[in-house]
Amino acid sequence: MAEDPYAPARIRELPSWLLGRAAARGHRLVAGALAREGLRMMHHAVLSAVAELGPVSQAELGRSLSIDPKDMVAIVNELQSRGLVTRTPDPKDRRKNAIAISVSGRRRLRRTEELGDEANAELTAALSPAERDQLIALLTRIIQPEEPACDTTGTATGD
Repeated sequence: MAEDPYAPARIRELPSWLLGRAAARGHRLVAGALAREGLRMMHHAVLSAVAELGPVSQAELGRSLSIDPKDMVAIVNELQSRGLVTRTPDPKDRRKNAIAISVSGRRRLRRTEELGDEANAELTAALSPAERDQLIALLTRIIQPEEPACDTTGTATGD
């Protein structure tokens, strides 16, 4: 693995820099694990979403994952060609396709979830189980900040 690029000491102390480096390492570990199964991270994300959402229109799938429609078509085409998803006319709107996960897709998803879990365990191996839980809680708060409390006039309260 290549060394991280040089960053001045002040930069190396910034949460944004540390989060970026941790994210890059996590991405490398997970991408490498998924590649052993012949999948990219977007394949895994689409398989996971289809498994969770059930038969879903291709357009809705793209919106839910924030994937450009042209890219979604290519990803679904790849997954369908591998027998991991099916594409059939949507019973609610025959002009649309409904994407569903196949039996083979469910097996592959279980395997890639295991590999992803192993990669994430490697990423957080230096932490105790309690520290891992705390890290997840803190990162969740960072990416999903709470709305500021408002008084009865709609004015933010606090500081």
